Amino acid sequence: MPLARCWSAVRATSASLDSTSPAIQYGSPQALYDVCWVRSNATTSSGRPSRAATRSAWLAALMPAASAPTTTSRLMPRRYRRDPAHACQHGAMTNSTPIESWLTDMDGVLVHEEKAIPGAGDFIAALQTLGRPFLVLTNNSMYTPRDLRARLLIGGIDVPEDSIWTSALATAQFLDDQRPGGTAYVIGEAGLTTALHEVGYVLSDIDPDYVVLGETRTYSFEAITRAIRLVEAGARFIATNPDATGPSPDGSLPATGSVAALISRAAGVDPYFVGKPNPLMMRSALNRIQAHSETTVMIGDRMDTDVKSGLEAGLRTVLVLTGSTRGHQVERFPYRPTRVVDSIADLVEMVDARRLPDSTR
Repeated sequence: MPLARCWSAVRATSASLDSTSPAIQYGSPQALYDVCWVRSNATTSSGRPSRAATRSAWLAALMPAASAPTTTSRLMPRRYRRDPAHACQHGAMTNSTPIESWLTDMDGVLVHEEKAIPGAGDFIAALQTLGRPFLVLTNNSMYTPRDLRARLLIGGIDVPEDSIWTSALATAQFLDDQRPGGTAYVIGEAGLTTALHEVGYVLSDIDPDYVVLGETRTYSFEAITRAIRLVEAGARFIATNPDATGPSPDGSLPATGSVAALISRAAGVDPYFVGKPNPLMMRSALNRIQAHSETTVMIGDRMDTDVKSGLEAGLRTVLVLTGSTRGHQVERFPYRPTRVVDSIADLVEMVDARRLPDSTR
């Protein structure tokens, strides 16, 4: 079967496949075969070769040395589908592609408050020893990378400043790309204001280009009122992240997403969220370390931000069960991580192996 004809079938079939299908993401011979097989069966009529004959011919043309195929496509007959649990452990994003770089969330993965999670220091040390590119990501916009480095050091985790990527830095980069040298009215802390200053932004409450909302522990009624009126007057509304609450020793605290909802409801304008789960933050992180999505893994403790943003950016994802999302909650989501493990300690040996372990749950 000519390869061009197979690709024609792929294009014709792609609209009906899951966006996470390996055929769409990677175009691998295995996945290409699967899509061609699905297409041929969808159009088979009397006078054409049988399904078995067609499948065998296409397999011989595309994968002469391969064994019988497997697929995750919903269009395949049931006997060729993987069940969801098997797909999670041995899914489309397999260990056949070596892992060259890593992205990891901070809170709930590496630390709880100021206390390191067991294995976190060893994981970061392994990355540095083996020279693997990595970034520590956080939606928290309050702190500068220097502040966060100091916080991690308290727990014995040594991360260079330039290996920390915050939603504040991603927001500043986004605004610099969109409107260089602009002006902004900012509600936030030093992490956000410093990032904006460093890209050349001027902070002003007089006819600013943007209202930028970030994390703070001192939200004031006056500042929020000013933000509402500026948005009503035409300022573009940006928020660093959509997290509705943040953790504290005494319980949940209102976070950026909650205050953004207040401003949005009053001004009638929805914000653009830059941080996770926006894949824009993943892409900016990949660009920063010159990494590629197909050889990078995202580690996180939240299905709704870390796993979702990694998935939408085309990365393999690992959920650790030391933070927000619990093991029994994974099945509630319409998407799945590539792996589920107990903690970051389960990944230390994988830095050298350049592959993911089997799921521990």
